[in-house]
Amino acid sequence: MKWYLKVLNNYTNFSGRARRKEYWFFALFNFIFALVAMGIDNVLHSNFTIGEMPLPYGYVYLFYALATIIPGLAVAVRRLHDVGKSGWMLLVGIIPLIGGIWLLVLFFTDSNLGENKYGLNPKTTEE
Repeated sequence: MKWYLKVLNNYTNFSGRARRKEYWFFALFNFIFALVAMGIDNVLHSNFTIGEMPLPYGYVYLFYALATIIPGLAVAVRRLHDVGKSGWMLLVGIIPLIGGIWLLVLFFTDSNLGENKYGLNPKTTEE
């Protein structure tokens, strides 16, 4: 939970580096809270519909998704910086299938040792 809150507090920072732990704990808690938001939408019957088909999300989920999109992008950019890539590499995700797989590989890759052009290794400056 500490890492999730750290990302939310650091939501405007697109520079620097983010450890794997920071990125993946944010992703885990973001997923859990998104499921909770969908559950609340289902309990409140505030789901969106397409024609007659109800969707699993509604206004609570939409508010949560909008609130976390910028922090999510910021931590993803900092994670790419940690492996020595530009934040613009996120655009690789536009490429169907291959782009998403390549981003996953980069997000799972260990940090560059020492300092790179984006800053100090966060493993040596934290815990």
